[in-house]
Amino acid sequence: MTSGRLSGKVAIVTGAAGGIGFETAALFAKEGAKVVCADVNEAGVKKSVAKIIELAGADAAIPFKVDVSKEDQVKALVEKTVDTFGKLDIMFNNAGIMHPEDDNALNTEDRIWDLTMDINVKGVWYGCKHAIIAMRKSGGGSIINTASFVALMGAATPQLAYTASKGAVLAMTRELAMVHARENIRFNSLCPGPIRTPLLMDFLNTEEKKQRRLVHVPQGRFGEAIEQAYGALFLASDESSFVTGTDFRVDGGLASSYVTPEGEPTGTIPKNFADL
Repeated sequence: MTSGRLSGKVAIVTGAAGGIGFETAALFAKEGAKVVCADVNEAGVKKSVAKIIELAGADAAIPFKVDVSKEDQVKALVEKTVDTFGKLDIMFNNAGIMHPEDDNALNTEDRIWDLTMDINVKGVWYGCKHAIIAMRKSGGGSIINTASFVALMGAATPQLAYTASKGAVLAMTRELAMVHARENIRFNSLCPGPIRTPLLMDFLNTEEKKQRRLVHVPQGRFGEAIEQAYGALFLASDESSFVTGTDFRVDGGLASSYVTPEGEPTGTIPKNFADL
């Protein structure tokens, strides 16, 4: 790929073995970026890279195994990226978990809370920290952190550790955006609504849970990972050069709704969206 909205840029995408991470990494590559696809699932991320190479060329992406809750591994990820491609322009801190045993304040165990915070909050912090170090050397960049609509409003299905972790991501992103604004390093939160990914579908494991979530979505359907990827693409590109510190909602109107409209769901994503 020699041209596109991210032509000449270098990106890291964590959680790239599937879901939003894979769709975003593939879209970034199709738009001209060199992408380091990172995930704790080594076999899965290698499969992602193989698919991306088919789409965008042999030098479009490389895999990297990383546990984002370990700072030394995140540091090594960023260093590998710079050593391989010479710089870092885009950091998409997307890796996260929603544990099926996450529940309310009475039922959530310490081990679930700690695991969720280690990955969802510390992992984002480490990604931001080491991306800042690299981006200072190259004159700036865009850092995108995956938060959630539940960082903006309560969730109908109890998931306390996850909700608290995403609230922390939102607050962290806003503060970093202010601290580093004059360094040309932009920070924005991507706030997905309910997305049809294995992560969410494993959590909403009954039809009752699914409907409790969908009743709050004005469009009446789960979003698709590719729709989040296009949001991340805008935040990664120079088109968003005056955008920092935002809570970028891609949620089917959920965070703005009081009641949902009557009628049938809007259906599938637009046909002109990339079929990745």
